Amino acid sequence: MVKSQTILHSPVASSPPIPVAEPEDVGLRRDALDQVDLIIQKQYPKMRSFLLLHAGKLIYERYYGGHGISSLNDLRSATKSFTSALCGIALSRGELPDLKASVTDIFQRYVPQQAHPLLRSVSFHHLLTMTSGFAWQTGKKLGEPLIHRFHRNRKWTSFALSLPVFEQEIGRFQYRSTDSHLLSVAISEATGMDAYAYARKYLFEPLGIRHAAWSPSPEGHSMGHIGLYLTSRDMAKFGQCCLDGGLWQGKPVIPETWLKQALTPQAKGYPAFGDYGFQWWTGIQNGSVYALAHGHGGQQIYLFPQLDAVVVFTADSKVSRWKNPRVLLERHILDTLKSAAASAE
Repeated sequence: MVKSQTILHSPVASSPPIPVAEPEDVGLRRDALDQVDLIIQKQYPKMRSFLLLHAGKLIYERYYGGHGISSLNDLRSATKSFTSALCGIALSRGELPDLKASVTDIFQRYVPQQAHPLLRSVSFHHLLTMTSGFAWQTGKKLGEPLIHRFHRNRKWTSFALSLPVFEQEIGRFQYRSTDSHLLSVAISEATGMDAYAYARKYLFEPLGIRHAAWSPSPEGHSMGHIGLYLTSRDMAKFGQCCLDGGLWQGKPVIPETWLKQALTPQAKGYPAFGDYGFQWWTGIQNGSVYALAHGHGGQQIYLFPQLDAVVVFTADSKVSRWKNPRVLLERHILDTLKSAAASAE
């Protein structure tokens, strides 16, 4: 594979253009959104940004705690949804094998000599849906006690592939960040480019994303489960592209067929978070279907296709306990969007 690129691509950059409009222009009540802003200021001291896109336009944007348009956010596990998009692009270009392909074929040079006999039964599709059956531990709030052992190891890929495989767990969802990192390794192995370099060429450049960072693993692969840093506006553009079936400004970026699979339930997840697609959480909130890229601390990209809306929250990621901004959606934002939709009918 090609050696990992420099972590930071652009140290300072103005945010590329994004279509904007006033809330009133798309039938939304500004006072309702201002109320959300006030609640964030009073009750969410760790919040860094709140953005709302509706009808393809940025109609509300607020920053907190000294952050601004050009500030980079640590996406944490929301990185996983970007890794998924890159897999879809690579698959459409014929660079990745079929989803049914075994991990032993994809990661031939990393498979340990004493590999578990069921390793061949684990497929690329299992990694995408976190149904691989690898032995793992996951807490109620997605905490992963074994992740520290994984991060301390110098050979992340072999570590992930050497985990025991439980036959009864293959096909059953368990939140497992090692599955996500293996997806990034697959991109490196298939394309000769680390995921960050691949993203810059096939995802970020088409979206006009030039100010970004992505941390590498000790082996030089981009981290597939965490490590991506983007501005809030660029997170919003990615969300809008996914909401629009992979199009950005009328041009295809992410395959629509891939997004139809990625953004819909592929496995039964956890009640507190939703079901799981291809590295996206999915579900229904206040009667509205959603897909969610979610990261620790409150890094969130919500897609609401029925309401033609994208909501972005970012916050301080270096916290052990944090307040989920989901309640803001439930009590304020979704009702405002639904009222606008009803008025337009």
